[in-house]
Amino acid sequence: MRQMERSEVPPVVHRVVTGLWARGFRFLFVLDAVGLYASMVAINVVRFGFTWPTYPLSHYVVGFAIATVIHLFIGYLSGLYQREPRLGRRPWLPTIVLAMVIGVGMDSVAFVVLDRYLMPRLNLLALVVIGSLVLAGNRQWSRRLAARHLGVARVALVGPTDAVESAREHLAGGKRGGAGSSVAGSTAGGAIVVAVAAETAGLAALVAEHGVTDVLLLDVHAFGQVFPEPLASLEALGVGVLQRVGAQETLLGLQSVREVAGMPFVRLRTHTMPSHKSRLKRGLDLALVTMFSPILILVVGAVAVYVRVVAGRPVLYRQTRLGRDGVPFSLIKFRTMGIDAETAGAVLATVRDPRVVRGLTWMRSMRVDELPQIWNVVRGEMSLVGPRPERPEFAEELATLVPGYERRYELRPGITGLAQVQGRYHTDAVYKVGHDLQYLVNWSPVLDLQILLRTLWVVAARRV
Repeated sequence: MRQMERSEVPPVVHRVVTGLWARGFRFLFVLDAVGLYASMVAINVVRFGFTWPTYPLSHYVVGFAIATVIHLFIGYLSGLYQREPRLGRRPWLPTIVLAMVIGVGMDSVAFVVLDRYLMPRLNLLALVVIGSLVLAGNRQWSRRLAARHLGVARVALVGPTDAVESAREHLAGGKRGGAGSSVAGSTAGGAIVVAVAAETAGLAALVAEHGVTDVLLLDVHAFGQVFPEPLASLEALGVGVLQRVGAQETLLGLQSVREVAGMPFVRLRTHTMPSHKSRLKRGLDLALVTMFSPILILVVGAVAVYVRVVAGRPVLYRQTRLGRDGVPFSLIKFRTMGIDAETAGAVLATVRDPRVVRGLTWMRSMRVDELPQIWNVVRGEMSLVGPRPERPEFAEELATLVPGYERRYELRPGITGLAQVQGRYHTDAVYKVGHDLQYLVNWSPVLDLQILLRTLWVVAARRV
């Protein structure tokens, strides 16, 4: 069947589809919804035929619909619907199976909330297997359709001559050829080498000139040469950028290594944390704040009264800090220093800072002065856990001294963080940034909970 050209698509339809895609919608949502619902129906038919026991038909119809929504939600939070580069796609099945297991667990929990089973309990075991196969099949099918629609990937190889020739052979399946002749049959849709460069200088122009869809960086040290530019510009254009990794880098514990024609690569992005994880993190923040809000309100109120008695007005202190993407915001703290503490300009705080009001030192050692930042969390300016927000006066200097410092801005800053529980006030900024980047790459809900619990220990022990 002849492919429909973009000009043949009605403008209204094209605008709607483009808008939905830009907002995170994937047609896989529809495919998975239909596939999962059909799987639940099929399992019931196999077990009971067309006369289903115990409940009326309406009960099953609604229960299957609720279960489908639960599984789509868990799949989204697991990253099953994030955009993937055309080359070096990751294997889906392990993630799919884990998402199905979690989803089935949520189906069981729904009984407690709704006082009804969404489906017969033995069906849940079959759903893990059949649902996983359906979701994996949907991705394989959609990958083939996308490859057929998009055509052959146009690749630029960037690196030393020997690395370029080796990559060209791998992409050609072991057959040496000239530029434009290396086709990788093992990748979806194939890949043809259309450009070669020894260095990353002028990469954006090279991509534009040759219509490159994917860039393979073959020098293992090339990342620092493309971040943040031209990586950000290429990402905005939809060009995939992958960095080759060697044995040494892999042994350091890289978990997201992808295969391109037998070669190991990692995907480069301006933001390490994908959008689905960022939304999950935000949801967990709001859930925890809501859960503990009665206690937080009492504690914050009591401390506010104490500060008013000991230090007078104002009780709160506002300070400009840099948040996500380097955007300034007004951070709120309990005031622990004198009103004239910074008349001579911004000064870094020390462990035994003489500017601290007598009777409030314990608040700094126990981090109690940070409690009002819960409001910054509610407003979406901060997170419970993340890199501590820095003042603009100091951030500019640190960015020139510490390589990779800007990557801290990928996350909302936190009230506490890995650097705060691993280090202390005197810990060098280079090491603190190292902790922050480690947190960024390895984020998970479990890691956030671990840091929050360790923060309680740091507070109790007054370890600063």
